Amino acid sequence: MGNDGKEALRLDKWLWAARFFKTRSLAADAVGGGKIEINKDRAKPSRVVRIGDKLNVRRGPYEWTVIVRDISPLRDPAAHAQKLYKETEESPRKRAAAIAQLQLERSPEFETGGRPSKKDRRAITRFTKPGW
Repeated sequence: MGNDGKEALRLDKWLWAARFFKTRSLAADAVGGGKIEINKDRAKPSRVVRIGDKLNVRRGPYEWTVIVRDISPLRDPAAHAQKLYKETEESPRKRAAAIAQLQLERSPEFETGGRPSKKDRRAITRFTKPGW
């Protein structure tokens, strides 16, 4: 980690180095899809990130609000990557609320009992293919 004289870096590369995404192309797709905001503005993958910028990162139902503390063009281990940003105080609370909401919404209908039995398969075939 370290600044190495760099004060700015492409947004997609910084997100990759900070380990928000596994690949730069996934980071670029997220930025292009409007999932990332810099200082409450929508950004492009080539947008420059500077120390002190505030980022909103949305991945699925979860959202991180972080402040950029350092710039690194390299993807370092996770312990070093976490030093690239500081998460705001409300960010973990919002994520915990989203997790609790998802657990409440999970319906038992989606729990499958496994593969259909032979009797069930025949009933499905009779229903989907008339004349069998």
